[in-house]
Amino acid sequence: MGIRIQELDPVIMTDDQIHTPVLLERVIELLEPSLREPGAVLVDATLGMGGHSAGILERFPEVTLVGLDRDPDALAIAGERLARFGDRVHLVHTVYDGILDALDDLGIDEIQGVLFDLGVSSLQLDRVERGFSYSKDAPLDMRMDGTSELTAAVILAEYSEADLRRIFRDYGEEKLAARYAQKIVEARADKPFVRSAELVDVITKATPVAVQRQGHPAKRVFQALRIEVNQELAVLERAIPAAIDALAVGGRIVVEAYQSLEDRIVKRELQTRSTSSAPAGLPVELPEHRPELKLLIRGAELADDDEKAANPRATPVRLRAAERVRRGS
Repeated sequence: MGIRIQELDPVIMTDDQIHTPVLLERVIELLEPSLREPGAVLVDATLGMGGHSAGILERFPEVTLVGLDRDPDALAIAGERLARFGDRVHLVHTVYDGILDALDDLGIDEIQGVLFDLGVSSLQLDRVERGFSYSKDAPLDMRMDGTSELTAAVILAEYSEADLRRIFRDYGEEKLAARYAQKIVEARADKPFVRSAELVDVITKATPVAVQRQGHPAKRVFQALRIEVNQELAVLERAIPAAIDALAVGGRIVVEAYQSLEDRIVKRELQTRSTSSAPAGLPVELPEHRPELKLLIRGAELADDDEKAANPRATPVRLRAAERVRRGS
């Protein structure tokens, strides 16, 4: 197998820890026409534990997979899970905006399919020590790639009150961003934040009781910190256009997003590339102005009740897909 990363330590997972991939059958249905092409290559840009990839490789025995992930633990698990597919699999340790470099290193000029299953993975949520969950006390880490330097603790210690307010507002869509930023700066003057429970305590005390009844007060702050630590939105803004550029004509992109900020970026890029760029009033649309993409789903598709019951992680998913119909200029 072409695992193009440093030697990985084995990670043992039991069957009940290998989570069911979200909307697997629907994803396969959307990708199938392009993956039937001879020599088809699929990029799983958010490989995780390899659930989607395993299902696709089983269904399409001629497909070659390029799996990308920034998390070495996920790559180790996926490597074990996908080993039976031999040299049809190439795993790359990279953030998904590195898709074009990864393909170039593998000598692949174009691909027939690309899948993004965005957000924090089940593996990362389940590892308490990674610090992603506000409901369990853990070090304030939140790195998807443990080899990177920026952690949630560093942000809480070093960012100004204005910057904390900005990320809580912009990345968490938190209405109490200003209050939380102020209280965090006041608290860190006495003692730096080290563990998640310390942050949850400050946020909870700063939250009116009526607001607490609407949901856990730390949820949006933790989301904002995770996005900032991993630069998720900036990476996504680069990754979606790059993935589309890598698609052959007839190739397809499928994206599963779990919160509105991600979905907004995906929606904007797919809509832009599926709309004619011809100036208004032209009597004839010139070929260079024709859309590059054809949308395969109107709006965003949601999971049905059966899917949600079988796989609760599917509850917030927004699914979008498009086919490339023309090369860009």
